[in-house]
Amino acid sequence: MGPGRSMPALDRRVGLEVLTWPVLDGPAVNAVVTTRAGGVSSGPYDSLNLGLHVGDDPEHVLVNRRRVAAAVGLELSDLVFCSQPHGRAVAVVDPSHRGRGSQALDDAIPGVDALVTGSPGVGLVVLVADCVPLVLYEPVANLVACVHAGWRGTVGRVAHAAVDAMAALGASPELIRAGIGPAVRADRYQVGEDVADAARACFPDRVDEVIRPDGSGRWRFDLFAASRRVLLEAGLVPENLSLCTSGTGPGTPFFSHRTASPCGRFAAIATLPRDPST
Repeated sequence: MGPGRSMPALDRRVGLEVLTWPVLDGPAVNAVVTTRAGGVSSGPYDSLNLGLHVGDDPEHVLVNRRRVAAAVGLELSDLVFCSQPHGRAVAVVDPSHRGRGSQALDDAIPGVDALVTGSPGVGLVVLVADCVPLVLYEPVANLVACVHAGWRGTVGRVAHAAVDAMAALGASPELIRAGIGPAVRADRYQVGEDVADAARACFPDRVDEVIRPDGSGRWRFDLFAASRRVLLEAGLVPENLSLCTSGTGPGTPFFSHRTASPCGRFAAIATLPRDPST
């Protein structure tokens, strides 16, 4: 698939272990993927669960969310969450949306799986536990996006839709830097003919890159390869992609819904830092 820029690595931010992408390093954007370590939740949500919708104690989730907000220099009230219905809709958000979905499910941005902003101090968040989290950043237009892509969102090209939304605000796709985060690996992601058909329709000339038969009449779907292909077809260039090949689930620091249910959710979080002089 080609490595793009150097691999993501685990880092520490205000006591939390988080994943960062070298392609997004620098003072102009702050982007991390959380792990499951460093929170206050217990049981199947141990310990940094960020999902309010999975049965965890809401007060524990809010403590966890405050900790991850601090990891990117923000407060809980700066974060913006969306409802993530596994579609391709994108919302452009600004300071008026700060806090949406941060403390309750019912005021998250509805009906979208991707968030875009050009406003410093607004923290974009997507929650995952096997689906692909992506962060996109365009340094000249100074725009950032967070994207949630399961198999439906991937074949629906939600990442392409996010690139298009950024381009409509002045971004140049060839300048966009993309971090592709942890997700279920192909060797653990068995899918049926319906998903294979959707992949064939999405990638008619590249289908062998994203699905392969597993010998049982079913298929293995490579979400990493599919996400990379969607971004390249949206106009990004290979050297601006940073691909995490870490899976979710056993032996990893990331929650996996396919491994255990209920379970917690980890997150991709990105913000354009405020100018400290203002």
